[in-house]
Amino acid sequence: MRFTAIILILALAVAAVSLGTSPAPAHASTRQVAMFEEDVNLLLGGPADTVRTLQTLRRLGAGVIRLAVHWNAIEPNPFSKTRPRAFAASDPAAYPAQNWSPYDLIVSDAQALGMQVDFSLTGLPPMWASGRGAPRHGRYPEWKPSAADYGAFVRAIATRYSGQYTPPGSASPLPRVRFWELWNEPNFGQNLAPQAIRGSTVSVAPWLYRNLVDAGWSALRATGHAGDTILLGSLDARGQNGSPSRVRPEGLPGNFGATKPLQFIRTLYCVDSSYREFRGAAAAAVGCPSTAAGSRQFRSAHPALFTAGGYAVHPYPVNLPPTQASSTDPDFVEFSELPRFGAALDRLQRTYGSTTRFPIWVNEYSYITNPPNNSGNHFVSPATAAYYINWAEYLSWRNPRIASTMQYLLDDPNPRHAPEYGGFASGLQFYNGRPKQTLAAYRLPLYLPQTAARRGGRLEVWGCVRPAHYASIDTGGQAQRVQIQFQRGPRGPWSALTTVPIADPHGYFDLRVAFPSSGSVRLAWSYPTGSTVFSRIVKVTVR
Repeated sequence: MRFTAIILILALAVAAVSLGTSPAPAHASTRQVAMFEEDVNLLLGGPADTVRTLQTLRRLGAGVIRLAVHWNAIEPNPFSKTRPRAFAASDPAAYPAQNWSPYDLIVSDAQALGMQVDFSLTGLPPMWASGRGAPRHGRYPEWKPSAADYGAFVRAIATRYSGQYTPPGSASPLPRVRFWELWNEPNFGQNLAPQAIRGSTVSVAPWLYRNLVDAGWSALRATGHAGDTILLGSLDARGQNGSPSRVRPEGLPGNFGATKPLQFIRTLYCVDSSYREFRGAAAAAVGCPSTAAGSRQFRSAHPALFTAGGYAVHPYPVNLPPTQASSTDPDFVEFSELPRFGAALDRLQRTYGSTTRFPIWVNEYSYITNPPNNSGNHFVSPATAAYYINWAEYLSWRNPRIASTMQYLLDDPNPRHAPEYGGFASGLQFYNGRPKQTLAAYRLPLYLPQTAARRGGRLEVWGCVRPAHYASIDTGGQAQRVQIQFQRGPRGPWSALTTVPIADPHGYFDLRVAFPSSGSVRLAWSYPTGSTVFSRIVKVTVR
């Protein structure tokens, strides 16, 4: 899938209290971050839209905004097959100023609000930077993009946002960007093609991507970004199976399908399904060393593959709980299969004598809901989606290998764009702005791994006040507290069971609580303005 997006990022940690409660065992990494993606049009629509959207996201607790920067959105004459004359592609001043201005605005406004920006530098490329041999009919700019031209584009944007570049006519330099991603879903043929040739027997997209990564990595390091966070992958979770046929003689994934993510990264690192290095013609066909002598140079020739800041993946389980997968295919990477992804990354590193243990970044994740997407029984209700996103975040928090959690979309897409079924409706709000249950669940996550206990027993209560960091800043450092509220029976009044001081500036806590009876639990927290918000409700049973 190709998504243009923004991402909220917050560091997580564990806080425990003892007001009638006991701390839960600490398992999480304090480096974990929470991510949020939204349609870039809400940011690029104009200054008013930019500020309004950023303020909304800050109110939800946004820390870092991920913004996909499409190569052809910046380049001059992107639909021409002829390179612009005398075009100095590494110089940001060589690009049309109006193409930069929306990104300048976002970076500057985000900094003013105390946020940072993550740029995902992705396709499509301009036509003049695309390779030859594309299918005869249609225009395919994703076809064999030039790595050298991509490197020049990365160098231009990295220079512009180095913290030292002052645009012509400006009085001060633009803010620095310190978080980058090299391409988006390179295993998806509508982003990078061809995926596979010769009846899908030769996977060539990893070779193309390897070259793009090398060029982008070199450009970032040359412009002073060597110490920044630079992510690889951003892989589609699934792939396509199929054999050649009369209808599709190239088979699947063919030119524009999707390569299975684990197959993709194995070929990226020049090994087969048994993690044996390619040799001879099989190696040459995918741009890999064909001899042992050549493979000894592979690590030094492709430093990003061994020293980047992590690998990202989009592990959508479609409509399933985060503990289940939609397929038994061993090369897919859905949420429950992230440990397998980590093991594969480690094994690839060991093949070349590297001890790198890459963090795994989940930088797309969500649940499409019905309503509004009513295409059969394929999608979950908003209430179930709220439960699942809290569950997934808790599981991510527990696993120090997973560097992030994810929610994709604030608002559902315009239903006019897909009137027959409702589109990718994974937002926290319906298109008309009415909140779903997922909005409360995202702002104040709440999850109880077990919801039944014997009388006198304690249940683990994990949660977060996601906006706590900014609330503390806005009140001059005032400590934030959240109530754990309890309701006896199905209709009783809500009362405060305990109040939890938020020791972590980003809002996370984990503790064990004794409930007096069966009933319901929720979190309640008030913004500095006085408005009180609540989490989703979880029922508990005391026997």
